[in-house]
Amino acid sequence: MKTIKKSNICKNVISYKVDKTITKNYQPIAGDVAIFEVVSIGSLNAIQDYQGRNCYIFEGDKIMLTFGNRYASNQFEGYIPENYQMEYDLIGKGGVAGIVVSMYHKLELKGPTKLKLVGFATNEDGKVINTIYHHRKPIKFDAQKVRNFKTILSIGSSMDSGKTTTAAYLCRGLKSSGYTVAYIKLTGTVFNKDRMLAYDCGADVVSDFSDFGFPSTYLCSLDTIMDLYEGLLSDMAKTNPDYVVIEVADGLYQKETNMLIEHTLFTETIDHVILSCSDSLSVNTGIQLLSPIFNNRLFALGGLFTGSPLLIAEVEKQCHIPILTLSKLLNSNQLTPLLSSKINVAV
Repeated sequence: MKTIKKSNICKNVISYKVDKTITKNYQPIAGDVAIFEVVSIGSLNAIQDYQGRNCYIFEGDKIMLTFGNRYASNQFEGYIPENYQMEYDLIGKGGVAGIVVSMYHKLELKGPTKLKLVGFATNEDGKVINTIYHHRKPIKFDAQKVRNFKTILSIGSSMDSGKTTTAAYLCRGLKSSGYTVAYIKLTGTVFNKDRMLAYDCGADVVSDFSDFGFPSTYLCSLDTIMDLYEGLLSDMAKTNPDYVVIEVADGLYQKETNMLIEHTLFTETIDHVILSCSDSLSVNTGIQLLSPIFNNRLFALGGLFTGSPLLIAEVEKQCHIPILTLSKLLNSNQLTPLLSSKINVAV
């Protein structure tokens, strides 16, 4: 067999065999590792490899991916099929395979990259390798645990509303203020871009769900996500941060995000919230959804709308929550006082 290009989510899969005999009768679950042959190139012409670099793929290449589900309103909606398929789709650049059900209109011309299932990666006992907690043990969420750091939740009205950039610049602003800062991305689909942006902006340590082997968190149960949250927080606690910036994927209506903000055990762990929005109207809706839950912990607004002076003016007429442009997020004189003040969220 030709050299297999290993995707990022499979970075901890070291020793394995390729079982071609079970391709048609084994029902995969999220995290199951398989080898695919690239049939045709679509909108994704590369995978993020085990070193985190961009690895271009070509027809005929063998690549190691995991099965998984994906929710991305500006990318792909994809699922693990319930039976064997003649072709599969590359639904996540970090190494996720499934079947695309819908896609953002700009992707329709090229469509997804098509794959043929070659075989499953198995261990010495012949069992299919699964990346989820493959090299780590799960930790049960502990609501009573004392955490010696403050948490800031970066949440957005939708995908691509600016929450990742907001979180990363927030990390830089806090670091410039003299704090030790950690960043975690709790939900989403595996891809190193977001965590690396936070790291490049100055976060002392970064992590996300993929460090525990999750190709994505879409369709995970609330208990599963809360245990994952505990694992990520426990890792961050070892670095003794002053602040942990927590990002959740997609928007307020997305399934897992909505579950978390309606779950008291999660919201009680959050000290501050910054809401990113793409336009002025979504700011109003976001505040209406979040203020009953977080009240004065919603300390600032950010996101794409802050790039437009006109949209900023519209928002300022409707609410009194401070608006942090990227330059203000970097300004310790404007950022740090907000984290100790109580904000009136009336709109």
